[in-house]
Amino acid sequence: MLGENHLLTHEFPEYLAAIIELKTSNNAFCELAKRYHRLDHQIRGLEKNEVPTSDKHFIELKAERAVLKDQIFHLLVAHSKQAD
Repeated sequence: MLGENHLLTHEFPEYLAAIIELKTSNNAFCELAKRYHRLDHQIRGLEKNEVPTSDKHFIELKAERAVLKDQIFHLLVAHSKQAD
């Protein structure tokens, strides 16, 4: 779906507390989250505004977002296990 919201809090609502905590206490997580947010904003802008871009470039952006999302998820899971 074009223009779909991929904010971390929408993607991982069950980790809302961990997202908030890690953004303030873990620099690596914070940087990943910032990069993810910038990339998601860029992708949604291209989709919503129908900005001309090559399919290859668009696919690369979405693949990078997926990799970042996976890395963020692993950090959230690890953090949650530590908190238990």
